[in-house]
Amino acid sequence: MRLAAIVLPDLGTDPDMPIIVSHWHAGRGEVVWEGDRLVEILAGPLTFDVAAPATGRLAKIRIREDEPVRPGSILGYVDPDDEDDGGEDDDDETRGAGGRGESNR
Repeated sequence: MRLAAIVLPDLGTDPDMPIIVSHWHAGRGEVVWEGDRLVEILAGPLTFDVAAPATGRLAKIRIREDEPVRPGSILGYVDPDDEDDGGEDDDDETRGAGGRGESNR
């Protein structure tokens, strides 16, 4: 299973400006949705939100609140939901039952 990395993008700030993780909007193990605010970053007077890269559960937090961080750093990981597996099993059963039903007519 692959984890989706939560990466701090380049913010275009001065290289000497301190950047810190201000707040995690979800805790480890909580469900997150792709594109939702996940981590709040402070860069001097600026506040920037990092979005969840995928829908799933927050599997790991690597950089805790109030810790310094640099652009390109992996802040944590999301364990994406594997939605295809459940849907395929249901579809296979439905197709199989329909095939048997048609041949019995």
